[in-house]
Amino acid sequence: MDKKILITGAAGFIGFHLCKKLIEKGEFVVGLDNMNSYYDIKLKKCRINQLSTSKEGKKKIFNFVKGDIVSKKLITETFEKYKPNIVIHLAAQAGVRYSITNPEAYLESNLIGFMNIIELCRGSEIKNFIYASSSSVYGGNTNTPFREKDSVDHPVSLYAATKRSNELIAHSYSHLYNLPSIGLRFFTVYGPWGRPDMAPMIFTKSIFEGKPIRVFNNGDMMRDFTYVDDVVDSIIKLIEKPALANKNFNKNHPEPSTSWAPHRIFNIGNQEPIPLMDFIRTLEKEIGIKAKKTYEGFQEGDVKSTHACIESLQEWIGYKPYTSIDKGVRDFVEWYKIYYNFN
Repeated sequence: MDKKILITGAAGFIGFHLCKKLIEKGEFVVGLDNMNSYYDIKLKKCRINQLSTSKEGKKKIFNFVKGDIVSKKLITETFEKYKPNIVIHLAAQAGVRYSITNPEAYLESNLIGFMNIIELCRGSEIKNFIYASSSSVYGGNTNTPFREKDSVDHPVSLYAATKRSNELIAHSYSHLYNLPSIGLRFFTVYGPWGRPDMAPMIFTKSIFEGKPIRVFNNGDMMRDFTYVDDVVDSIIKLIEKPALANKNFNKNHPEPSTSWAPHRIFNIGNQEPIPLMDFIRTLEKEIGIKAKKTYEGFQEGDVKSTHACIESLQEWIGYKPYTSIDKGVRDFVEWYKIYYNFN
């Protein structure tokens, strides 16, 4: 198949790395992003510049569209101009805590924006629709590791609720219009060019600046930290293997992560959760500075621990994370020092 790949959220953390890898492979890539100010626009602009320019300073073949997925007109024009046959939808309003204070942003981007994208997919010859869900959908579940067959009907944040809504909407489109769709539940992705609103960046910034880091739930938390390269490699493999209808699907005992329709849901995690305090110690070791800490209570909308079962993804594409936490943190800190001039 002659691939034409549209990636929304191209200036975002995962979107940037995915675009970069696909461009290096010689794929035709169209990136779309509204470049909003949820976090540092300069960082987003630097990412896009990296995608547009090679190491030799020459322009790369990268088609960038600046615009908002909430605009049906813009999305329609983008589909008509570039005629993508693979859509990877990563654009969304991210952040669990921000959803408590700014709920409207999540309804617009994560629901209206999602509907605009999937509606255009329905009317186009899309061979594979892959979209970002989140480990947040597991909500208050305490039975770990989290498995795709688990119930996810008790979200503890609006962000999680919108991501679960995306999964349900995508399934209905797979059923009604035979649209192959795959939902990806990401688990705490980190690495170079990371998001400033996530713990690795927040902690690192505070350590370098000599400011105390806020440690929630008094440090009694676990996260399935997943290195961005592992995530990107799995998405690239999924591009080559769209969802198929499960011919053995039993409607009397429905399996939540698969269907009689061409729709699948996969966890993308490291499957080895790290205690938060161990992660902080790894950061301290790589940075060479002891962190100042203030211990606080549990944050509303947060979860105590995340732990991904990735057996389904292993069976589907042979996925296995290969980046250790030590190497991942080392590479992240090395990038941080260069980007923020802390050498």
